[in-house]
Amino acid sequence: MAFSNKEASVVLGMVARGDKRHDIAAWYGENQARVAEVEQGQYGNVTAAPAAELPPKGAPGPKGRRLRSKVTKAVEALENKDAATALQLLKDGLADFSKNET
Repeated sequence: MAFSNKEASVVLGMVARGDKRHDIAAWYGENQARVAEVEQGQYGNVTAAPAAELPPKGAPGPKGRRLRSKVTKAVEALENKDAATALQLLKDGLADFSKNET
């Protein structure tokens, strides 16, 4: 798969931020060779995306597993007619997912 120019811009932003190459590749379901291609300029004159446009720092796998757990609990709360707990679980899950991790 080739990155779009927008994706390549985000990749460069993540590199500039100091993200691990394997974490960057994992966000896109790619291998580190695609990240290296972006770094080597194979996508032309692409500039790094600003920090506000970058996904949270850290591996997406653990983030996704934690979010899935919170969503599962939120569904259970909804099935038990506890919308307040479900809403809080979803908000907490989203906040956890959006945290930058090293």
